[in-house]
Amino acid sequence: MGRQPRTALWIAAGAVTLGFLVALEFTARHYGVPGPITNQVREVVYAPKSGGLLYAAMALMMVVLTRRERFVAVGTAIGVDVSFLAVRWAVDAGTNGGHPFGNGALWVILGSGVIAVTRRTGRERVLLLKGVGLALLLVAGRKTGDTWLFITSMTRPTVLDQYVATADHALGNPSWLAGRIVTATGPIGFNFLDFVYGNLAVAAVIAALYQLRHVAVERRFPRHHLVRTFLVIGLVGPAFYMIFPVVGPVFAYGTGAEHWSAVSLWAPDMPPSEPWAVADLWPRTLPPVGTPHPMPFDEVTPRNCMPSLHTAWATAIFIHSRKGPRVLRFAGTFWLVATLAATLGFGYHYGADLIAGVVFTLTIEAALRSFDQGWNRSGVLLVVHGATVFAALLLSYRFLPLAMAEHPWVSGPLLVLAMLSVIYGYMRTTTLWEPRTAPARQPEPQPELI
Repeated sequence: MGRQPRTALWIAAGAVTLGFLVALEFTARHYGVPGPITNQVREVVYAPKSGGLLYAAMALMMVVLTRRERFVAVGTAIGVDVSFLAVRWAVDAGTNGGHPFGNGALWVILGSGVIAVTRRTGRERVLLLKGVGLALLLVAGRKTGDTWLFITSMTRPTVLDQYVATADHALGNPSWLAGRIVTATGPIGFNFLDFVYGNLAVAAVIAALYQLRHVAVERRFPRHHLVRTFLVIGLVGPAFYMIFPVVGPVFAYGTGAEHWSAVSLWAPDMPPSEPWAVADLWPRTLPPVGTPHPMPFDEVTPRNCMPSLHTAWATAIFIHSRKGPRVLRFAGTFWLVATLAATLGFGYHYGADLIAGVVFTLTIEAALRSFDQGWNRSGVLLVVHGATVFAALLLSYRFLPLAMAEHPWVSGPLLVLAMLSVIYGYMRTTTLWEPRTAPARQPEPQPELI
């Protein structure tokens, strides 16, 4: 793809993203809360919700800077944060539940955008703006996700947890088993997994920084990298929350956030959801097998289970870490395993959600890589196969859960085989796309001179 079409694509993608953010802003305002744009603008002055994410976004932006410019950027961010801390201390202003740092990182990102427009020209301007854009998109993705979750709780009064819980009998109800294991580990095991679970975006930035380590020297971004996949997953995934609203076993079959409040160091401030649950079953007692029905739920708990986007993002990190050094490959594997353990063990997801999340990620990744390859036949078939399996999973969870629960030795292996077919297809197809290194030609032996 030439430079002009790719630039036009960047502009079109930016326009679509901006329109999407504006639409979410108006929707959130309709329900009486600020939207993603307002929340992001507030963090220029007010304590940010996640200071670590803002510094991670700044680190992502700094891949386009020289070593000296990175030193100046980090120093400026720290200096701004220290100034904010001093002012808040002087006027006795609290953080209102936010982090005491992070404003400086946002100021550096925005300042870099101003420098790109006013002080850079040509390719250097485009490169710096791409870096700023990626950083802002990472932060906006978090704000967008929060708004999406709020909208799901307000617009989907009923949830389909009984359907997924019934279908999950085909997989042996893994969330109930994992929940007992995490409960047995006590505060240490829970908070360790909670830290891993909550810092998934930071792990993604670390993997992305390795992929983008040559940008400052080569003065261009690689054709495909983790940030693209991460952002597309966050943009497309929540749409399925609206189609298939599910709150998770700890809410639908347990006491909700209160279950972990005694051991959590960062217990979420959420109202009790036990009155809306089917019964207090999770994780001690398996849910009974019966005809499922849509069930009403509160207007607070997000319907964010199907598919599991934490699984999707962790899978993307795992895929993109495969070509890194051993420590990065180990970290990618660790983050995937720990995330799967947390999503199930915390009661946030069913096993069926995780299978859907893996298939969803591989389909997104295949689509992005097929686009880069020019949509050849193998790429189109891979994307169609992944999309078909993903749709079949959702339809089976919705319309065949009782049959799946009554025949677990058939439906369970079929679910796993469907996922494995997408994994195999992805590995086989993308391996063919990898550039082959021709073996070095050996010099022909020459006759000795006498």
